[in-house]
Amino acid sequence: MAKPAVILVGADKGGVGKTTVSRTIVDYLTAHNVPTRAFDTEAPRGTLKRFHPDLTDVVDITKVPDQMKIFDTLNSSEATVTLLDVRAGLMSPTLQALKDIGFIEAAKKGQITFAVFHILGPTVASLDEIADTAAYLGDARYFMVKNYINNSTHFFDWDDATHKSYFNRIKDAVEITVPALNEMATEQVDLASVPYVTFIANKRPGGEAASYSFVLRGYVRHWLGNVWAEYDRIKLTDLVGAKPKTTDDTVARQDRPKVQVAG
Repeated sequence: MAKPAVILVGADKGGVGKTTVSRTIVDYLTAHNVPTRAFDTEAPRGTLKRFHPDLTDVVDITKVPDQMKIFDTLNSSEATVTLLDVRAGLMSPTLQALKDIGFIEAAKKGQITFAVFHILGPTVASLDEIADTAAYLGDARYFMVKNYINNSTHFFDWDDATHKSYFNRIKDAVEITVPALNEMATEQVDLASVPYVTFIANKRPGGEAASYSFVLRGYVRHWLGNVWAEYDRIKLTDLVGAKPKTTDDTVARQDRPKVQVAG
C-alpha cells in the first residue's frame, strides 16, 4: 500500500485565496487519476465542499473527534492523498495540533508524506507567518504560494536581504505563482458551483450539458493551464508518492478536460 500523503493548504491571514488553490490541486490530482479526498475546515459550511462535494467532508479541525476522522484513517482510506483546506487563523493551531499528536514526527520518520502550501498575501504580515510556520515543519515539503487573487494584487519586490530574511528560514522552500483569473470568469465559476475542469468541459454539477460562456471557459482553461504548469514543475504527483490510478473507463478519460498552457 502506498505511503499516505497529506497536503495542508492554509495561511493565518484571511483573504489570500486558500480555497482557490485547494480547488486547483484537487482538480490536478483528480485529472491525473490520483485517489484524493479533502477536508474543509470552514465548519459548519465549507467552501471547498460546495465545489467538490463527493470528495470533501467539512470538519472542525480544533475538535479531537474530527482530528481522529482525518488522521486515524490515513492508512485505511482508499485515497492516497488527503488535502486539508485550513481556514484563516487556524494554520498555526493546526500545525501545533499535528505536532502534539505526533504527526510531524511520523512525517520526519518517513511514515507519512507531508507538504504545506502556504498562501501568502502581498504584505509583510504574510511573510511574518513564515517564521511561525518554520518552527513546526521539520522535514515537510514547504511551498510558498503567491496567489494573485485579482489584477490589483501586487506583491512587493523582495530584495536580496528580504529574501534571505524570510524565504531562507525553511530549508528547500519552493515558490509557486498562481496568476490572477479574469474576474468575470471567477464569478461565473463560483455561480456554477462546479470544479474548474467541469466548467471548462461545459458541464453542470450532475454532469449534464451546460451553456457557460465560451469566452469565460477559455479564460479558465488558459489560467488553469498555467497553474497546472506550476504543479508539473514541482512534480506534484511524484512529491506525494502517488501512482496514478488507471481506469478502463474510456468515457471518463475522454470527458477529462485537457488543459494546456497556451504558447
